[in-house]
Formats: sequence, C-alpha cells, structure tokens
Amino acid sequence: MKKKNMFVRFASYYKPHKTLFIIDMICAFTISAFNLVYPYITKEIINNYVPNKLITMLLSAAGLLLGFYIVKAGLNYFMHCWGHIVGVRIQSDMRREMFTHLQKLPFAYFDDNKTGVIMSRMTNDLFQVSELAHHGPEDVFLSAITLVGAFILLATINIYLALIVFAFIPFFVLFIILMRKNMKKVYAETRVAQGEVNADIESAISGMRVSRAYTASEHERQKFDVGNDRFVLSRYRQFKLLGKFHATMTFFMDFLYFAVLLAGGLFFYYGIIDVGDFTAFVLYISTLITPIRTLVTIYDQIQEGATGFKRFCDVMDEQPETENENALSPDSLSGDIVFDNVTFGYDSDGDGEKKSVIKDFSMTIPPGKTIALVGPSGGGKTTLCHLIPRFYEIDGGKITIDGIDIRDMSRYSLRKNIGIVQQDVFLFNGTVRENIAYGNFDATDEEIIDAAKKANIHDYIMSLPEGYDTGVGERGIKLSGGQKQRISIARAFLKDPPVLILDEATSALDNATEMLIQDALYKLAEGRTMLVVAHRLSTIKNADEIIVITSNGVEERGTHEELMANGGMYKTLYEYQFKNL
Repeated sequence: MKKKNMFVRFASYYKPHKTLFIIDMICAFTISAFNLVYPYITKEIINNYVPNKLITMLLSAAGLLLGFYIVKAGLNYFMHCWGHIVGVRIQSDMRREMFTHLQKLPFAYFDDNKTGVIMSRMTNDLFQVSELAHHGPEDVFLSAITLVGAFILLATINIYLALIVFAFIPFFVLFIILMRKNMKKVYAETRVAQGEVNADIESAISGMRVSRAYTASEHERQKFDVGNDRFVLSRYRQFKLLGKFHATMTFFMDFLYFAVLLAGGLFFYYGIIDVGDFTAFVLYISTLITPIRTLVTIYDQIQEGATGFKRFCDVMDEQPETENENALSPDSLSGDIVFDNVTFGYDSDGDGEKKSVIKDFSMTIPPGKTIALVGPSGGGKTTLCHLIPRFYEIDGGKITIDGIDIRDMSRYSLRKNIGIVQQDVFLFNGTVRENIAYGNFDATDEEIIDAAKKANIHDYIMSLPEGYDTGVGERGIKLSGGQKQRISIARAFLKDPPVLILDEATSALDNATEMLIQDALYKLAEGRTMLVVAHRLSTIKNADEIIVITSNGVEERGTHEELMANGGMYKTLYEYQFKNL
C-alpha cells in the first residue's frame, strides 16, 4: 500500500475541523487586506486630503482606519483563541489515534521501544504538531497574501522600485532551501535525545526503591547525565543553526529596508515619485517585512512540528497485530490445547535475526486438566504461556485450542477465554475495585467482593481507609507484593475463564496465605484447563500432570508420584528444594 505524501497526510487532520479552519483563514485574509489598505489611505491623506484641506475626507479616512483597527482586534482575538483550539483538537485526534494504534501493536514493539520514548512521542512531539497545526497554515497564508498584495500595490506606485525590492527575495528563498536539510537532521536528533531523556527519567523514578536499596543513586545520576548531555549537545547544534538562520534573515530584512530608503530616496530626489508615494512605499516595505519576519519566526516552529509529525507517523506506520479476514469467534472454549512442532524465537537485537527459544516443541493439554510446567530458567515456560493468547506470533508449527488454530480465531475471542496471573503483577493507578474489575467490567459489587474473598484479600481490603475505593498508587506501589498478587488472582476469579494460566502466581505469598490461595485456585480449576508455571514444586504436587521442560524441550512428564518414582530431573529438583527441611 502506497503511503500518503506527508503534507497530504497532515492536511487530512484538518477535515473534521474544516469549518473553524476556513473561518480562521478568512480572518487571516481580512487582516492581510486591512494591513495593505493602511499605507494606501496614508498616501491619499498626504498627497490629497491634507494639501487640498479636505477635512471631511480626512476625518472619514481616519474613521475608516479606526473601524478597521476595531474589526482587526476582533479578528485577531478569534484567530488566537479559536485557531489554537483547532490545533488542540487536531492534537487530541492524533493522540487518540496513536493511543488506539498502540493498543493494536504486537508485544514485540514494546519489547524494542522504551516507555519514555513512546510517551515523548505522544506528548512533546504532538504538542509541537499542535502548534504547527494552528500557526503554520494561518501565518503562512497571512504572510503570502501580504507579500503578494504588497508587491501589487508597490507596482502601482512604481514598478521599477518594486522590482528592485523583490529582486532580493530569491536569495532569501535559496538560503532557506540550503538550510532546510541540515536543520531537519538536527531537529530529528533533538527529538530522539529528548525521548531518551524521558525514558531515563521514567526508568529512574519507577526504580527509585531499587536504586536506593542498592545505593545506586550516583550510578543513576551518571547514566542520566549521559543522556542529558546528549540532549544539550543536540540542542546546541540546533540553536547554532537557528542562530545562523535568524542572524542572516535579520540582516536580509535590514538590508531590504536600507535598499528601499536608498532607492526610494533617489527616485524621490529625481522627481520620479512624490512625497506621498515615497511615504506609502516605506510603509508598504514595513508591511512587507512583517510577513517575512513572521516566516523567519515560524520556520523554527515548522521544523519542530514537521519533525514531531514524522515521529508520529513512524509509530502509526508500525504494523498492528494481524487478524485473519475470516477469523472465527467462538463464544466459549473447552480448553483442549495442542502445541504441534512449535518453533519460536525473539529478535532481541532488533536486527531481524531471531534467537530460538522453543524449537519443534509438541505438547498436549487435555481440557479440564491442570498441567504444571517446571524446569530450569530459560527453558521457555513463560514463553509458552505468552504464545497461547497469541501475544507473539510463532515461527513454525501451530497451536490449536479445541482443534482450531489460534491464528484462525479473532484475538478478542481467544483472549476472552483465557485468564492470566503473572509473577510480575501490574496494577493500574486507580482503586482496588477498578483493578479487580479488569476481570469483568460488567461485574456487580457483590461479584467483585466474592472474587476478592476467593483470593483471600477481602479482609485486608476492608481494613483499608476507603475499602474497595482505596487508591493503590502507581503500579500498585502502596501494596505489598503478596497483596498485589492476590488482587491479580481476584481478577482471574472475576473473569471466570475456561483456560487459566498461572505464571508463578503465588511466588510472592507467604506459606500460610499460599495454602489458602492454593485451595481457592484448585476450586477455580474445576472444569477448566489450567496451566501452571512454578518453581516452588510444593505448589503443583496435585496437578493432573507435571511436564519438565528444558532448552531441549519436554524432558519428562507424569504425575508427581510417577516422576518421583522415575528418579529423573523432577526428583532431583524436588529433593534439592526440600533437602534442608
């Protein structure tokens, strides 16, 4: 599919707000017209009304000018108020579109891109785009109208003097073209550096407790200084170019004014123009310099906005998770899961070369059974859990549920039937109630409380100052690890899925609480397919089947009793965990 031209793509965001935009452009056009009328009226006053003592015409002209200025003030108010609102609305549309698109991107994108960098694109970059959306078309249009109008009116006074003035314009345009390429590159570098600084700040603040615990504050400061210094260097290059640009443009405008005074003075001296024409010419040059100064000022903003929009488009051009056109949408699954020669690897370096984690892996999980995955770290247990809800696309083989290839199901239907409780629990910055309700947003308060009771967290919640309406803080910082995990388990109870994945779901619980949770989990497992990843082997003794996985695949499988009797890897791991008890 051919990508749209960047300008056409940017212009398309004005469509929903075209009425306000058109009114804004009409205001800009009217203001330009008023600016062009002022020198003409001045010329008439000096050449005609004053010398001929036409007091009525003089007062009428003065009244007309005053009326123009009053109307102009109202138009300027509209442009600065509603023009900015157009920019903010476009920014809001882009942010909404970007956020929606991010929700559809594959997990691999978030593996390769820092949260702070993504946040920078959604906030800083789009703010600059908003400013460009307002000031860009408005100022460029106003300046263009004023430049063209001023040239026409200057030509009516004296075509040769007008041509002398406008002979300098091509040099101005050429300089901008030569500067544009370098400035575009530097602005892009600045945006990347700013995104990296934001990412470092986000990481440092999120990990503040860890850095303090390991007395690593100085290390974090040094790491931040590297990114911060890079940002300062990129800004230095940016402002160095910008200073060169503004200095040259200021000299150009001053020289233009000098040329007009010199040439106009000579024309007046030799009687080619009269005093009124000379005065009008000087005023028109002032009118002419104003849009040039505006274009010089806005050039920096155009570069900032264009760079921000390019980075916005980079995100929007990322391919979302693919969906089969004829995807099936089963309402409910029984949970008959089959891995058939599955191969999968991560592109950890971002160079397209994948490091294989699972190769030709086959496994069957019967419906309604509890299957435990154990084995040394790096064997791919958590990866298998991520492949079932299709968080990542497999490189070979297939995974089926109830005989249906998961690639032939809609992602929504697939994930609706799967509940996941992970070791690294993520709680949203909201209330306890809101976090549990992620399992089912349509749940009643009674159902939320019931889920909390099953997860053995209800009594603790009731001891909080505001009960279920107590805020958990960012990422659940106000709760302990065990409390966060129990809220996560309550989510799973509330979702009531036919397939349940527990990835070290009880790792942060004390032994007493873990026993209570285990009872609740096995009650939840009745009639469902449950896949449990555990390093604490005592928690999976009652599983219907235990599968030992290593980097070579399935090493052995069976019940706890069978594996202990076999005397293989499972027995070695189990006895190692309990040798000091």
